[in-house]
Amino acid sequence: MPLSGLKNASLRMYGALGLAVLLVLAAVLVARHGQSRAHAATPALPHTTVEVSSSHCGRGWSAPVPGVQVFDLHNTSDEPAEVYLEDPTSQALYGEVEDVGPGTTRLLTVRLGKGTYAFKCVPDDADAATGPTVRLTRGHGGPGAAPVTEHDLIPPALAYQKWVGGGLDDVVRLTKDLRDAIDRGDLAGARKAWLPAHLEYERLGAAYDAFGDADGAINGTDAGLPDGVRDKHFTGFHRIEYGLWHGQSADALRAPAAGLVTSVTALRDSWAQARMDPAQLGLRAHEILENTVQFELTGRTDYGSGTNLGTARANVDGTHEVLSRLRPLLATRYADLPGLERDVDRAGHTLDGFHTASGWTPLTRLDRAQRETIDASLDDLVERLASVATLCGPRRAV
Repeated sequence: MPLSGLKNASLRMYGALGLAVLLVLAAVLVARHGQSRAHAATPALPHTTVEVSSSHCGRGWSAPVPGVQVFDLHNTSDEPAEVYLEDPTSQALYGEVEDVGPGTTRLLTVRLGKGTYAFKCVPDDADAATGPTVRLTRGHGGPGAAPVTEHDLIPPALAYQKWVGGGLDDVVRLTKDLRDAIDRGDLAGARKAWLPAHLEYERLGAAYDAFGDADGAINGTDAGLPDGVRDKHFTGFHRIEYGLWHGQSADALRAPAAGLVTSVTALRDSWAQARMDPAQLGLRAHEILENTVQFELTGRTDYGSGTNLGTARANVDGTHEVLSRLRPLLATRYADLPGLERDVDRAGHTLDGFHTASGWTPLTRLDRAQRETIDASLDDLVERLASVATLCGPRRAV
């Protein structure tokens, strides 16, 4: 899966879309509010215009009703603000919208039931303000999700970082096996050695952003390079893959193989001093398979080996590793966590069905039904993992 380009694009997307709080399976509410939608988009739902400002936060919500509804959050101040809908006592979160710009209106769709609620407005450069408390005496809504702080995310991030360190040891060992086969002129052996080394690296997907420029050197593609696969800046696993499956000689591949070993060794040696951003761990759980769908299942990263489904399987393993570290936080926030974990396992088993004694089935040999089965399995997981990104996104301290 290509690295930094999509990772950064995904971060920008999340910054633009704001936070969505998922109800149905995660036991919290979907607040899909990235774009201001006209009332006509949800004609059957009641709308309430609520003011966002330090002086009149929450003003306008004076006739509460239970059920699914839309709040039109209108920022009357002169600076951007985040808006939370929460229980004012426990601070359990029912919905959140980021970056409500001055003079703009963003929509928050929620299902509310019996309980106590208040809006909290958090301007960029001012103290938070909490609006009037609103009580509902009837109806069934989704339970609120306890907010996650960066402090909560430090233990799972440290545990994951330690696991990545062990994985990098294996990547170094396996890439040396690949280099040695090429140095011997054993191209058949090199083709056999390439895949284990590449998949071991792919399992570390949630750490890519922390790898920085090293990730481009190790696992980059020729996308955007002036000379494509012949460009001198095309390096790493995919450069070697291209050569091994396009008839290049061992002499032509010795320098790229040596460069790959140098890159992964330097990354391994520097990893102990690296610091993953704990706030990004939940987002990475979603991004790994999002990238898989966009790059592996489309064949955009196939340079001849036909092993995209093997890479997808490694990415599922990587997702499982992230979820296992986040489990203590998700257990009390994601109501269907066991179901999500079963779906991750099921996706892995689906992909395993395309691995035989002769290797992974290339995408080009899948029939339509097989493609639809794989696509449906991973697309569903991407949607569900969006709630993990939401629930584990640390809330701004107020």
